[in-house]
Order: sequence, then C-alpha cells, then structure tokens
Amino acid sequence: MDLTFWARDLAGSLLAEPLPRRWAHSQGVAARAQSLAGILGDDAELLWAAAMLHDIGYTPSLATTGFHPLDGARYLRDHSAADERLVRLVANHSCALLEAEERGLREELEAEFPILDHAELVDALVYCDMTTTPDGTPTTVDVRLSEILTRYQRDSVVGRFIRRADEDLRTAVYSVEARLILAER
Repeated sequence: MDLTFWARDLAGSLLAEPLPRRWAHSQGVAARAQSLAGILGDDAELLWAAAMLHDIGYTPSLATTGFHPLDGARYLRDHSAADERLVRLVANHSCALLEAEERGLREELEAEFPILDHAELVDALVYCDMTTTPDGTPTTVDVRLSEILTRYQRDSVVGRFIRRADEDLRTAVYSVEARLILAER
C-alpha cells in the first residue's frame, strides 16, 4: 500500500469527524511537507506521512495519557504496520521531549520511542508544524508560537513547554528555511 494514501486515510478516519480543525491543521502540515520534497529526496514520503499523522494522538479514543505525541505513536506502533521511523517522528515531533518532561513522561517517551537520529528530517517536521496555523494555512514561526501562547496560560504545561522550546523550535525552522534557500540557488 502507498504510504501517503494509507497515512491520509488513517489520519482522516481518526481526526476528520471528532476534530475537524485538527484535521485541517494536519492537512496543512502535510502540504508544507510536500513543499520540502526537493530537499528531502528519499525521505519526502516519510515526512509527508509523519506530517499527516503527527496529531492523531489528540483523537479522544486514543488519548490515554493526554500527551498526544505519545498517544499517537503508541497507536501507530500497536495498531498498524507503521515503519518505526514514522512512529518515532510522530512521538518526538516539535520538541516533544521537553513537553514530556513537563508532564512527567520524558522517561517513558525516550524509552519507547528514541528520537530519530536524522536531524534534517526531525527539523523538517518541526518546520511543517510550526509554520502551519491550527486551521491549516501557512504562517511564520513567529506568528505560530505567539498564537500557541495566546491559547494556553503562561503557567500551564503547554505554556511552560513552548517558552522552553522556543529557541529549539525556531532553530529547526530557520535551518529548514536556509536549506530551501540553498536549494533554490
């Protein structure tokens, strides 16, 4: 089965009805991934699938820990034939280790799903997620981070996480933007 069709069908079946805005975001993140195909080569399809599936852990029926990267990755590992690299990308997307630490889940996340040793691919998924609005439209990392902070109280888990992850998220986005500029030359 084609990875992209499988990922779209699975994400749609889990997100479209219960979480239409999250589904729109996931589709937008996947569109961003498609725009990176020229700099990713053989990993372009894997990134696209991870982008489409990165937020499935928000699905109410999957949300066992309340930490969507871990819940989504566990679902993919336990209920699909997903490639291990895909599962690890979903588990660790957008500096998830820092949020896992805020939630007391870092050791679990690291033990079950070690971060993928492929910085360009990890950064590419951060870029796709952090430059897409909740409604699925392209944006800048500055606007996206500001938007996240307006939705969560400063002392909330997500508020603390975003402030801690800010520099790492921006660095990943800027790294991908630099690669895109170099590829255009």
